[in-house]
Amino acid sequence: MAIYINKDSKVLVQGITGNQGRFHTNLMLEYGTNIVAGVTPGRAGEEVQGVPVFNTVSQAVERSGADTAVIFVPAPFARDAALEALEYLEQVVVITEGIPVQDTMELAAIAREKGRRLLGPNTAGVISPGRAKVGIMPGAVFTPGEVGVISRSGTLAYEISLALTEAGFGQSSLVGIGGDRVIGTSFVDVLQDFQADPETKAIVIIGEIGGQAEEEAAEYIKEMDKPVVGYIAGRTAPAGKRMGHAGAIISGGTGTAEGKIKALEEAGAQVARIPTSIPELIEEVLA
Repeated sequence: MAIYINKDSKVLVQGITGNQGRFHTNLMLEYGTNIVAGVTPGRAGEEVQGVPVFNTVSQAVERSGADTAVIFVPAPFARDAALEALEYLEQVVVITEGIPVQDTMELAAIAREKGRRLLGPNTAGVISPGRAKVGIMPGAVFTPGEVGVISRSGTLAYEISLALTEAGFGQSSLVGIGGDRVIGTSFVDVLQDFQADPETKAIVIIGEIGGQAEEEAAEYIKEMDKPVVGYIAGRTAPAGKRMGHAGAIISGGTGTAEGKIKALEEAGAQVARIPTSIPELIEEVLA
């Protein structure tokens, strides 16, 4: 069993008629994802790649039975789209970046209150190789296997998953938690689900400078019985300069790569200094 999505997942695409929505809907369908509906207000009755479009999420869910939403709606309208999705769906994946922090705080609080899973914002999404992908990752770099991958960064996750694939280590699932300062699902949330997943035998956690998410993950890793391998991006980043993601900034002496590496190693995780050495560490921990 993979975590979060599989061949039976029924996916709804919000913003399906926009350029990004259309493009990635096509790629998700080609991968085998079961996309059952799209939503764009005012565009009901149209189709995108054979997927029916509805005006509202409630109409789409009623007609299609969708259980997962993926949001490609532009940032100024993403809050409203996510609020609507959280009202009707168990799982919401927000690809959109640039959503105001205050909006995300509200969405995360509502998701917790309703018991929904909110992935992102600013996430690459989630893929269970060979089954389904809900997001923007290139499906070709992944292969089915026993290594769970969690990442704040999309591109690093692709690079490391490709290295794993080329070394003969497939992935059970990749979960992008998003690169913003505030996100709906944490490293710890996903670690707990990989810990409970019988298919996952080892886990790769891909972090970066900024915030305390990796340190919190390290505390949970101490309780785990599955091996964890880590990588922290931004070891040479100067303090006070944002590195790529909104959440990737060292401020006040906290959120440094060194501090995160130390926390993970003290928790028993093996930490790679370069991404391409992760397969070697996975081979060691699975031996």
